[in-house]
Amino acid sequence: MRAPKRTVQQSRLAYASDLTDYEWTQIEPWLSQAAGPGRKRTVNLREIMNAILYLNRTGCQWRMLPHDLPYWQHVSYYFYKWVADGTIERINDRLRLQIRTTLGRESQPSAAVIDSQSVKTTEEGEGHGYDAGKQVKGRKRHLLVDTLGLLIMVIVSSAALPDRDGAEELFNATDGSLPRLKRVWADQSYAGMLVEWVHACFTFVLDIVRRPQQQRGFHVLPKRWIVERTLGWLNRYRRLSKDYERRMTSSEGMVYLASTRRMLRWLDHHHKPA
Repeated sequence: MRAPKRTVQQSRLAYASDLTDYEWTQIEPWLSQAAGPGRKRTVNLREIMNAILYLNRTGCQWRMLPHDLPYWQHVSYYFYKWVADGTIERINDRLRLQIRTTLGRESQPSAAVIDSQSVKTTEEGEGHGYDAGKQVKGRKRHLLVDTLGLLIMVIVSSAALPDRDGAEELFNATDGSLPRLKRVWADQSYAGMLVEWVHACFTFVLDIVRRPQQQRGFHVLPKRWIVERTLGWLNRYRRLSKDYERRMTSSEGMVYLASTRRMLRWLDHHHKPA
């Protein structure tokens, strides 16, 4: 479908989700076109990213993007392209390492926390299922975060997939990318054979944080609150309130994008102007 012609708008009022100049400098090298032969880009990549971030934060449809942003066809093309080639995930990883070193920590974490979140989906798309425990029909997000609550990895599956099986997929996907990892905390849904499997296959241990038997009502449990806080941060991005994506890889991309947006804001707030 060809986009209709229109005049190029030279300036516009900023949206709250727009990148600042500093934020753009942090991710521009990952998005810029490689030198060499080929057709040169004719779109403004900063505006493309602004449009993707607007959609992620507001939860609108691709076709409902404001007219002062690039054509939705261009925006969706770059989003799916950056998801497919791993660009969005690599940006998330790079920003997480930058924040950790800024705070005086090792770039790679030695401890992490895992949890899952079941969300409803639309009637279209792949990977539907029913989570009997949460009574949710849709998909499940399996998240691994460091002790700062920064996203390390996310895998989206059918909501019917048990947490233990999702954790196996998640741990296998790390594929040696976390050499310093020694301990991962999890809730009681991950107890059982998974603990022994992790002990046999990996160099880290899976530590189950159990709720005291006498506990009544809500109480903050050690370490588990870290990933719960991360889920709370992600809930501010309305595109994640329900899974609207056709493909599960696109769903993962939206989670990485929300994580990236939050880390960019943190870096912009804490950086010291030259």
